[in-house]
Amino acid sequence: MRVVGVFVDELDLRDLDFAGINPAATGRRAYHPAMMLKLYIYGYLNRLQSSRRLEREAKRNVELMWLTGRLAPDFKTIANFRKDNGPAITAVCGRFVVLCRDLGLFAHAVAAVDGSKFKAVNTRDKNFTPTKLQKRIRQAEAHIAGYLQDLDTADREETDATASRAERLGDKIASLRAQMHALKTMEADVLASPDGQVSLTDPDARSMATSGRGSGMVGYNVQTAVDAEHHLIVAHDVITTGSDRQQLPSMAGKAKEAMGVEALEVLADRGYFSGEEVLACEAAGVTPYVPKPLTSGAKAHGRFGKQDFVYLPDRDAYRCPAGQVLPWHMTTVEHGQNLHRYWDLFAWRACDIKAQCTTSECRRITRWEHEAVVDAMQRRMDLAPYSMRARRKIVEHPFGTIKS
Repeated sequence: MRVVGVFVDELDLRDLDFAGINPAATGRRAYHPAMMLKLYIYGYLNRLQSSRRLEREAKRNVELMWLTGRLAPDFKTIANFRKDNGPAITAVCGRFVVLCRDLGLFAHAVAAVDGSKFKAVNTRDKNFTPTKLQKRIRQAEAHIAGYLQDLDTADREETDATASRAERLGDKIASLRAQMHALKTMEADVLASPDGQVSLTDPDARSMATSGRGSGMVGYNVQTAVDAEHHLIVAHDVITTGSDRQQLPSMAGKAKEAMGVEALEVLADRGYFSGEEVLACEAAGVTPYVPKPLTSGAKAHGRFGKQDFVYLPDRDAYRCPAGQVLPWHMTTVEHGQNLHRYWDLFAWRACDIKAQCTTSECRRITRWEHEAVVDAMQRRMDLAPYSMRARRKIVEHPFGTIKS
């Protein structure tokens, strides 16, 4: 607690743009932002996220009484402090990273990057996508058709309860038609949205797939970069896309700047793999360690995969498992990438193991023009076989601590 007190007291809260530094000339003076920041940091360190629990702890916890000078703001004041000083609190996190750097805690220029999804207050029912809207519209139409059929049946029956039943069915049909009208209106808003999603409760939250089959959640994808020696979060970001594939250069660049190093080694899981992202990291002075996903359809069917073909850089050709050389034949452009094609039609006709390689006339190998960068990274991975095990120990447990 003394470290927290000294750290906050040494900050220039006016320079960090905290609200309430200069009190108004009239009225009762507000709580000083330094005291509120100490309370906020204490809650973060002790997993007290609720403003009501922080209010209760400020009145009963002796070490918190010492830290706040026996001041006990109510929960609404604590919640408003967090809401009104978001950018300033983020700047304090940046100052803490600078302090760690000045203390020499980032001597090892190694960091691990990972992302985790955090649920928003927005439920799935309050999040709309074109697919969800069409499904709900079809469900409403099916319910209306069923109620209309029940209404026709009720009209043919002449009993004492017929009128009451018909009235209830009419109310349900009217309610469903109003729901249909609301869904049609929402459909226009969804189509006008840049990413085709609308969330009503939390407008920034987005629907994202999770690891479970057929599951998903409405929330945020939180990215962190953690240093390998002391497991400190040196950089973070919050994105609204469920994929991590485009985040590696951005997070690696933030970590490199925060740690103040000229070169940085970054560990990430296969969800971050992308040839263009690996190339961007190399250009920025970052050495990535990212395993390549094994998505070969041929390998899944028991045939040779691309990794079984050896590239010969001096000849710009591939050597197949049978020992034949496949020369370069053409270059094409797909999705903005220059791709080279390699094959040898005559060699395949006389190959004894062709059935283990392809079901077509001959096997064609595709190589990206910057594939050498990916090959070099794979060689680094082969020389550091425990890098992915180290990555899990470095970057995944902070997420576990936060979520627990």
